[in-house]
Amino acid sequence: MQQRLESSSRPRRSAYLNALSLEIEKRLQRAIASSSQRRNLLKELFADIALEIDDRAKEIILSREDQISSAAYGVNGRLYFYDVLADYYVRVPARGKPILDLIVQLWSQSFASHIFALSLP
Repeated sequence: MQQRLESSSRPRRSAYLNALSLEIEKRLQRAIASSSQRRNLLKELFADIALEIDDRAKEIILSREDQISSAAYGVNGRLYFYDVLADYYVRVPARGKPILDLIVQLWSQSFASHIFALSLP
């Protein structure tokens, strides 16, 4: 029963992380398209990636086994979006490629290198 519950949460986790990646990609595209708002858009994205993951999102992202060992993540047992994004992009490199391409276009902008350092391993 436990194994079935964990395997049924995998598609949900994958869908959540994929949606999160798509949102990051969309926000980077918006930063490229809007030179007047670029700095603020990148600053907001950086702040969002650096946020601690709330309990509701942890339930979606982490399996029961991951939750038990989540103290190994982050700082002082806290889990941040950049922790799971970096892990996701290692496991599914194709999802990180579009984001990397956009960050390369924005490299000279404030916060682009910070976003890269946090989210792409």
